[in-house]
Amino acid sequence: MIAVDDLNDWIGALNGHPDTKTPNIDRLARRGTLFSNAHCQAPICNPSRTSLMFGMRPSTTGFYDNKPNSAQTPRFYNRHVSMPRHFGENGYLTMTTGKLYHASKLPKGDFEVEGPRPGQWIDYDEPVQTDRPDHMHWLWDFGPQSYEEEKFADYTDASWAIDQLEKNYDRPFFLSLGFYRPHVPFFSPERVYNHPDLAGELQLPLVKSDDLDDISEHAKKIIYSPYPASQDWVEQNDNEKWYEAMRAYLACIRWTDEQVGRVLDALDKSPHADNTIIVFYADHGFHLGEKRHWAKWTLWERSTRVPYIISLPGGEKGQVVDQPVELLSIYPTLIDLCGLEENSELEGNSVAPLLEDSESEWPHAAITTLFQNNHSVRTKDWRYISYADGSEELYDHRVDSNEWTNLAGDPEKKAKIEELRKLLPQKNVEQYTRPKNGDW
Repeated sequence: MIAVDDLNDWIGALNGHPDTKTPNIDRLARRGTLFSNAHCQAPICNPSRTSLMFGMRPSTTGFYDNKPNSAQTPRFYNRHVSMPRHFGENGYLTMTTGKLYHASKLPKGDFEVEGPRPGQWIDYDEPVQTDRPDHMHWLWDFGPQSYEEEKFADYTDASWAIDQLEKNYDRPFFLSLGFYRPHVPFFSPERVYNHPDLAGELQLPLVKSDDLDDISEHAKKIIYSPYPASQDWVEQNDNEKWYEAMRAYLACIRWTDEQVGRVLDALDKSPHADNTIIVFYADHGFHLGEKRHWAKWTLWERSTRVPYIISLPGGEKGQVVDQPVELLSIYPTLIDLCGLEENSELEGNSVAPLLEDSESEWPHAAITTLFQNNHSVRTKDWRYISYADGSEELYDHRVDSNEWTNLAGDPEKKAKIEELRKLLPQKNVEQYTRPKNGDW
């Protein structure tokens, strides 16, 4: 199971950006099923990963933000069974390296074998300085790095996973590998950053100057914090910073793709080549100027849409599913595929039927939650957003893939809004916080 942090749909298999190059992720898509309309359950690291790993929505658990995380909350993880712990209880050896949860610390009992866990706080020699404004978070940095490639955290994690794949085991295993890039700071090796493909003029995302005129003040308030880069800042000096940041982001994608390729090559040469399921996903998307926004923390397509691939030994190859699916599906799907005992708490829907037949009936939508009572509903053709203050947005993806025109005020769309509104989560618990007695 391969997780990637902050990777949006800019992979070759999704035709996400003309300047991206992801040959290894693309070959994984060709050997399995690519879900072209897949969405996270929260556009923030911790709630997305907690939802995926425990199989419950943020609106059910109360994990809406990056604090607290599930590793810090034994009151939560002692009551609920995570995906790797469920595999462990069904006889699997569980192993992990890199960033899987949103912390270097792991929930107790998840993994028998732990590899390197450098996470996001890696050491680097001379980080690039971007002359960012004082209010901008220090993580907002980007550019090539000159230290040895073998010292990059993602290279170290891939190497450890490769070592595990070369071994023989007396029982089935669950191996999870979490890559950190392209999370900020956008640091990649000089060799990758200076590739000729990235040296020319890159194609910038399409951005409207008045794109925010048809959304509510509440939406702006929860989305546009001062900490990430602002669109006004990157547009200075003929978009100089915009080009630099995009080049660095694309270079990080290339770097991670190389590590994915190393792991796939090792699996193919290993004793486990013919009986291993591969799951690949990103925890959420990422804006690089779309909707005049940078980073995640939105309920729009660029934040919610993610690469999601499942490859089965002997399964369908090169299949593309365009039905709306959720990362919440990973846990129940793997239970189905591996024949494990059920977990009655899971709220996601197994995509096993779609793996067999991409045209299978699929009556489900993809739901994404940003803090309490703010939700997005994504169907095959529509995105509906409901905010806590009662404001709404509606986008018709058949004609508006950029989500530039909010149709929520159109009287002719009233029936469609009512239809989509019925799909919103009915449970919206309070933010998970420390109880007065101190017991998380």
